[in-house]
Amino acid sequence: MADESVELSVIVPTFNEAGNVAELVRRARTALAGLAVEIIFVDDSTDDTPQVVTSVAATASVPVRLIHRDAPTGGLGGAVVEGITAAASDVCVVMDGDLQHPPEQIRALLATYGEADADVVVASRYLDGGSSGGLADRARVLVSRASTALTKAMFPRRLAQVTDPMTGFFLIDRRSVEWDSLHPRGFKILLEILARRTLRVAEIPFVFEERFAGESKASFRQGVHFLTQLAALRFGKMSGFALIGAGGVVANLAIMAALIQVGAPYLVAAIIAAEVTIVTNFLLQDRYVFRDMREHAAPWWARFATSFTFNNAEAMIRIPVLAWMVEALHIQSIVAAAITLAVAFVVRFVFHSLVVYAPRRPSVRASADEHRLDIETDHVRKEP
Repeated sequence: MADESVELSVIVPTFNEAGNVAELVRRARTALAGLAVEIIFVDDSTDDTPQVVTSVAATASVPVRLIHRDAPTGGLGGAVVEGITAAASDVCVVMDGDLQHPPEQIRALLATYGEADADVVVASRYLDGGSSGGLADRARVLVSRASTALTKAMFPRRLAQVTDPMTGFFLIDRRSVEWDSLHPRGFKILLEILARRTLRVAEIPFVFEERFAGESKASFRQGVHFLTQLAALRFGKMSGFALIGAGGVVANLAIMAALIQVGAPYLVAAIIAAEVTIVTNFLLQDRYVFRDMREHAAPWWARFATSFTFNNAEAMIRIPVLAWMVEALHIQSIVAAAITLAVAFVVRFVFHSLVVYAPRRPSVRASADEHRLDIETDHVRKEP
């Protein structure tokens, strides 16, 4: 139950962040001066981070609490859930313990929460005014962008208004989420929250800064863990797309092999096979995979035209690559086609989810009518 005397709880999941604790508390205390706040460290560390938190808490001018977990169930996501459920306030800010999330932005999160009537306020690296400059190198920036695009493709409606669903810096009203229904299994807890329930979301920009101390926890293993988490959340839609895509690959290769067998040049065979499977795949995907999104997307003919144009543009790139693999690398043509089709699968899924079936924007007239209805409804409520 919430303690009304605490206006804000700041949840900081930590793993071996001893060098950052004192500075984080100092900056948060300064940034939030005048507010009744608490800082909760949910710690899974194997170093002396718990001792450092305890030492800092003894002299801090704001309440600093420590939850140390010997068994880190659910990873970082589980730590966030444990911290939020233990918080004194219903309004919680989640941030990393390495100071790449600047504490000075917490007031902006809180102000937007008060103004926007939102359940969640996301601190985004990808809004105007934001930046992911604190990422270690260009490769990590590209990985971050690609991961965000893939995530939005898997949840195009629920994440339609969210530019940075992968951020670990956000404010949430914990009353808006049934925490017992979550099954955190990774480090992208915001994604878990937004994917399971439609919430009112607002965003503010922030600059992702360099680490204050310590080393990044990013690793190949974390990347695999993220993909596993993503697949678990959205397995149904992507698996259907994959099933139809796999059938399309088999059909493509079978058509291509048959045409080559009767004497057609392999490039001609590849083009004919591509056109047949492009049309067939769209019809099946529209009927079975994206049927829950058709109502809010463009009309059928527009979806078909967009899909057909994109897939042909993709084929115009893929087939020359296929030719290069055969002629320059001496890869057997059917094997080369299979490789290029596997890469094309991911690209096609992202494009169809984000573009072909993107929710239509309401017309100006419809928006005005909805606004008028809101005014009239509000007027009725206010009448005695």
